[in-house]
Amino acid sequence: MKTLDEQIEYMKSKVAALIRCVSVSGGKDSTACALLALERHGPENLNLVFADTGNEHEQTLEYVHEYMPQFLGIPVQVVRADFTHQIQRKREFVRTKWPEHGVSQYKIDCALAVLQPTGNPFLDLCIWKGRFPSRMAQFCTQELKTLPLVEYQSGLLDAGFLVESWQGIRRDESHNRRNALEREDVGGGLSIYRPIVEWTAQQTVDYVRSKGMKLNPLYSQGLGRVGCMPCINAGKNELLAIAQRFPEHIERIAEWERIVGEAGKRECGGGQTFFTAIGETNETAYAAGNINQKVEWAKTQRGGVKYDLFRCVEHLSSTCSSAYGLCE
Repeated sequence: MKTLDEQIEYMKSKVAALIRCVSVSGGKDSTACALLALERHGPENLNLVFADTGNEHEQTLEYVHEYMPQFLGIPVQVVRADFTHQIQRKREFVRTKWPEHGVSQYKIDCALAVLQPTGNPFLDLCIWKGRFPSRMAQFCTQELKTLPLVEYQSGLLDAGFLVESWQGIRRDESHNRRNALEREDVGGGLSIYRPIVEWTAQQTVDYVRSKGMKLNPLYSQGLGRVGCMPCINAGKNELLAIAQRFPEHIERIAEWERIVGEAGKRECGGGQTFFTAIGETNETAYAAGNINQKVEWAKTQRGGVKYDLFRCVEHLSSTCSSAYGLCE
């Protein structure tokens, strides 16, 4: 017969440990979440996880891989999506089915030449899909972030842990997130916690700075978001800042447009556009909406006709540019 203390210890041994899993991106919101988790619960059983999309800026990668672990004293785990099998299946489909659909051998050869895994999750996703994501088909978030993070958390659940997934989502971010809940019980040992769901963007910035932590340096270089470089939802100001400060990333996107275009059924070199070419046909979309044309559009005034020379000079001459008062 066990004593009461022995029974209590036995029951404690049967209670699964809780892992708090914070998804970090290098942005202000997820950084605030990591700080909150550390402040409230300490480093024990706290996992920081970064989903590497392959479309981040080098400064974001340095911030996540070097600065965050050093400042917080916690390593950052990295997950990456892998589309090798999907690309292999598409290769087989192109080789065997496209001829039946009347696709020319020329186009088939073009597609097969680029239908190879590159090791870059974002590019491989687009090669597999034969297109880039868009605001109406934003499959990048699901494929590059959500699913790899779910797989990581599933591994913890399979190992017998309870998992509390911390997410840096705010209701005022977008229309789609206006009804986001603070807590959700998913079931199977998994729950979701969104501690800053009612915060504003400025509150997250102020909180991070109040803890003595630096924000991603890209926030001081004219960028309002620091995840993908660029994001498919980037506006004029952000695209202009990227083009002027980091032209090599525009060149990279231009090359990706060519590669992804050749993975589809259009003529070789026809290209796909990173940003949706609204109002254009398949024949005119690339010429009118490729990344270099979008950069030219970003230099114009409202209406997209006249160049705004003041805007262009302002971006070029600014050593520090921030929407969050980081230059003051």
